[in-house]
Amino acid sequence: MIYVCIPSYNEGPTIGLLLWKIRQVFAGFQREYQLLVLDDGSTDATGEVLERYTRVLPLSVIRHQERQGYAKSVEELLRQAVERTDRPKRDCAILMHADFAHGPSFIPDLVRRIESGADIVVAQSRLRGEPSRLRRWARRMAPVLLRGAVKVPGVSDVVSGFAVFRLVTLRNAFRGGPAPLLSTDGWSANAELYARTARHARRVETIAAVERGDLRQRESRVNSWEAALSVWTSRRTLRRAAPSSPATVPAGPREPEQQAELASP
Repeated sequence: MIYVCIPSYNEGPTIGLLLWKIRQVFAGFQREYQLLVLDDGSTDATGEVLERYTRVLPLSVIRHQERQGYAKSVEELLRQAVERTDRPKRDCAILMHADFAHGPSFIPDLVRRIESGADIVVAQSRLRGEPSRLRRWARRMAPVLLRGAVKVPGVSDVVSGFAVFRLVTLRNAFRGGPAPLLSTDGWSANAELYARTARHARRVETIAAVERGDLRQRESRVNSWEAALSVWTSRRTLRRAAPSSPATVPAGPREPEQQAELASP
């Protein structure tokens, strides 16, 4: 089983189309899958859209009455995937955004890496179409600022929010009990997630992907200066989360559809 985990807040204009695109990917990529979406206190039509799609897709929705934030949403989704599986050594959880920044066409390559023996696969993103020059700068600088704090061998884009995890790796990371695994938020939470899970992984890999800022139907919620400052101030926490060195394998050949997406303007 592949659990596709999507944290969501006020994504009414895009969440339905994203779920349908994921369905189309799995129609051609014959694997059993379950969509897990966490609606983090949305105040728009996100809840109504998700309710409609539960009737036609393998979709489970978790709802927060009040907004809890990105890190708590991510951790709750991944814990849900671990609780649901009865085959943690085989099953996996994909983490991706709800705003179309992450293309569903990259899902098959992520999953095939797990099937070939990887325990964590990070989609290292190249920005495309981001209208804000300041956000482009902040997004590119965030991994640089964390370079001395988070060292997951082979992974340079440690703030990517698009990745897949073998569930036994997550289960081992969560063995500390119900206490939160993540103590940071935003981009730093992604880096902390990789740092805390990579220590339980035998093999960490990456693929090349595209992060599309021009497909969002809303303005980015990231305040670039605040995000960069948060990344900088979280370095001490992230140093404590740094893993011992797992084995890592460089990204291999891309699938044809991914070559086309990476090359498209």
